[in-house]
Amino acid sequence: MRLEAGCQISFEAEAPTPVILMLRPRSGDAQWVMRETYLLTPTVPVVEYTDGYGNLCQRLVVPPGKFQVRSTAVVETADTIDVQPGTAYVPVQNLPENLLQFLLPSRYCPADRMGQLALEIVGDRTPGYDQVEAIRHWIQTQIKYAYGSSDASTWALDTVETRVGVCRDFAHLGIALCRSLNIPARMVVGYLYELDPMDLHAWFEACVGTDTTGEFGRWYTFDATQEQPRGNRIAIAYGRDAADVALATQFGPMQLLNMQVWVNAASTEVTELGKLEENH
Repeated sequence: MRLEAGCQISFEAEAPTPVILMLRPRSGDAQWVMRETYLLTPTVPVVEYTDGYGNLCQRLVVPPGKFQVRSTAVVETADTIDVQPGTAYVPVQNLPENLLQFLLPSRYCPADRMGQLALEIVGDRTPGYDQVEAIRHWIQTQIKYAYGSSDASTWALDTVETRVGVCRDFAHLGIALCRSLNIPARMVVGYLYELDPMDLHAWFEACVGTDTTGEFGRWYTFDATQEQPRGNRIAIAYGRDAADVALATQFGPMQLLNMQVWVNAASTEVTELGKLEENH
């Protein structure tokens, strides 16, 4: 499905404030970015770079006063996500070196303190994909989704204790439980079509089996906020947890005033016109 997604974020800065934004999706597995717009009001110089996780980052200084960012993209997305029960666990010694960082505890995902709970959840499931799916199902059925129930300091152990959270908490818990079983896991933030209530969304990916080239380790999508697997996603950023995928990181006094998010089915009119022109 072709989606038109975007967000508009308004800030107010007290003084010139260095900021790193992470709002641009890039083409990759299950998504093709066809068109983008990126508007800053007022206009300021921007330097773009790619971070260590492959995310597109925009570096700028927000001037004093009100400042607005509007990012939109038209993206061709996969209607389904790959579901592969039985896909095997990859022993740590066989993992590529770039995946080892996704086994370690991180700020919001204390994997070293969640091993016993993970073992209770997975039971006798086959190591690998089936264990991750058992974790996803447990979170989806045992943790209540409640908007506003957590904050930026909430980590996976808090979510286990309170049994309540939002999408980022569900993702952190899934990541921590997977890593405690030596399964690499990472956080993803982006857009999901027909998410209710509409907002930027978070889910997690786990690495098991082999990729299309036969190398060890392929990333699979898991979303504990949804009852069934759903496609039509646009990934913006990947990282170990929320600390790596913040859409705006500020280095000074700046207040968030408002944020709007939308994801709509995109018109195919441009493509159809292009075909007509080619035929003539």
